Amino acid sequence: MHFSHYHTDGFYDELFLSDGQPRPEAAPLIAQINALSSKDLRRRQRAAELAMFQQGITFSVYGDRQGHEKIIPFDILPRIITAQAWAVLERGLKQRIMALNAFIHDIYHDQTILRDGVIPRDLVLSSACYLPACQGLTPPQNIWAHIAGIDLVRDEHGTFYVLEDNVRCPSGISYVLENRTMQKRTFPRAFDAMRVRPVSNYPNQLYQMLRGLSGVEDPTVVVLTPGMYNSAYFEHAFLAQQMGVFLAEGADLAVSDGFVWLKTTRGLRKVDVIYRRIDDIFLDPLAFRPDSLLGVPGLMDCFRRGTVALANAPGTGVVDDKAIYAYVPAMIRYYLGEEAIIPNVPTYLCSDDTQRQYVLDNLETLVVKAVNLSGGYGMLIGPKSTAEERNTFADAIRANPRDYIAQPTLSLSRAPTLTPEGIEGRHVDFRPYVLSSDEVFVLPGGLTRVALVKGSLVVNSSQGGGSKDTWILED
Repeated sequence: MHFSHYHTDGFYDELFLSDGQPRPEAAPLIAQINALSSKDLRRRQRAAELAMFQQGITFSVYGDRQGHEKIIPFDILPRIITAQAWAVLERGLKQRIMALNAFIHDIYHDQTILRDGVIPRDLVLSSACYLPACQGLTPPQNIWAHIAGIDLVRDEHGTFYVLEDNVRCPSGISYVLENRTMQKRTFPRAFDAMRVRPVSNYPNQLYQMLRGLSGVEDPTVVVLTPGMYNSAYFEHAFLAQQMGVFLAEGADLAVSDGFVWLKTTRGLRKVDVIYRRIDDIFLDPLAFRPDSLLGVPGLMDCFRRGTVALANAPGTGVVDDKAIYAYVPAMIRYYLGEEAIIPNVPTYLCSDDTQRQYVLDNLETLVVKAVNLSGGYGMLIGPKSTAEERNTFADAIRANPRDYIAQPTLSLSRAPTLTPEGIEGRHVDFRPYVLSSDEVFVLPGGLTRVALVKGSLVVNSSQGGGSKDTWILED
């Protein structure tokens, strides 16, 4: 019995109740795991890892002296979400992305939410991700964030919260699809018995959404990548291959006569839609950073003219700013007249004098984050920090208060994870993916990231985290 010594330790567990009994929805999976020997379980884990290695499912950690390319750690014990819980999350995610799109369009046009004082004007206009060059832009259907990855966490009571929004170039979907392929081979009986909702239709949903951004009957779609040294290059190539579209770097594209052209062995081919995986400021050296070698000179002019569509639209990164995140519930009330279905994690803005003082007085109990960094960088976890680290962050906050927010340290939910010592609980989060066009589609699944280090709350792959398959169950 693999779970005979498994304990929830007071945390909300994704597969077990507090008394150590499997949650009803997880019972078939637990039964199949228990039917395997320890040797067989680890053999299946190694087989999944080997398959990922052979298929080149990698990511990169910048500055890692021990090797650039890494296989993202994959744990074969999946995370389960019931149909009832998913129905609430799906409604909440649709609500959130509708409000975010309305906000982005508003701040680059009439700025009514700023005039009405719902969100401080200075907070928005001072964001490093607010791009004045996007003022007055009108993307197709007024949709700016076509692809979003919304990070969710669950507390000790099982309540979901939105941890942060990712709408610039959200990554990780390739791992969702590949994890599912591995998982179906690992526990096939439980997978079939539990009626897990499929995720394999995501590339087609993405392709159809991208096609719809162009008025052309048979548009040419391109995935724009920074190149093979980017940390998510595997995903760029994977999605292009799955959709059957072109993968291109900036040097493969050119602007002429008001259109974007792809250089091919048969000559130039007009490009209608670009799924860009390059940050805003590198897209066009004529509009943003003049030293960028990754983008396409003149691309923004074509976007303004409407001769090419971009997903996501430039300027969307403003809602990735963690200080602006704090106002998303207010955006939902303002634009939709509703209360947020999925709440935010309570957030303290260091730009506010009173809130900043509270943060400085309580650094040992809070999580402090730089507003424009991701991947687990620029973060202080107060309860696990040293006095020296807290002093360093205090100095940084005082020097640039706009650049930091703080949140309480949540007791993140845990999930059983196969470790060298056996099956133990590890903290997890969850990134579902949302596609926006004339309708909003939420993939019934997502990327469950797991903190493989015992007791760690940092799930990012760049910080030693791994991933799990996420099983959304049918009714």
